[in-house]
Amino acid sequence: MQSRRRFLFTGTAAVAALAAVSRWPRLSAAPADAGQPAGGFEFTRTNAQWRQMLTPEQYMVLRGEGTERPYSSLLNVEHRAGVFSCAGCRLDLFSSRTKFDSHTGWPSFWAPLDHAVATREDGSFGMVRTEVHCRRCGGHLGHVFDDGPKPTGLRYCMNGVAMNFTPAAS
Repeated sequence: MQSRRRFLFTGTAAVAALAAVSRWPRLSAAPADAGQPAGGFEFTRTNAQWRQMLTPEQYMVLRGEGTERPYSSLLNVEHRAGVFSCAGCRLDLFSSRTKFDSHTGWPSFWAPLDHAVATREDGSFGMVRTEVHCRRCGGHLGHVFDDGPKPTGLRYCMNGVAMNFTPAAS
């Protein structure tokens, strides 16, 4: 009886821990402005204003440094010519000319537009990655990795919910 009770307790604790860890980015991520430049960002809002202007999922990603589920964004399969911009401040971030299918489940690009993004070291989840954020509002966009295609060899793995797409004029 004792070992059965211990087994049930241990199993319940493991499930609770797994549930807590899977929700960790949503509940306890640092705010995106934690790494803001000394002069601050050009486009700022209070948390209440951000919550009012963004959907809950956009807020979780852009302001809470969360990650959307892979293959959940329609921007992952967007193939028209155009520009991807920040969902927080509308700054143009990426051209469709640099988009490629990385087979990761997130929109990927081999280069951002000039002066569109900033990066910083991200040590969350026990690994070191390079976080990418909008240089104007500080919104978290995703991460950049060095396993992308030529000519840069980089893969900007972005959250689709953090961006908007504007098709090129015909």
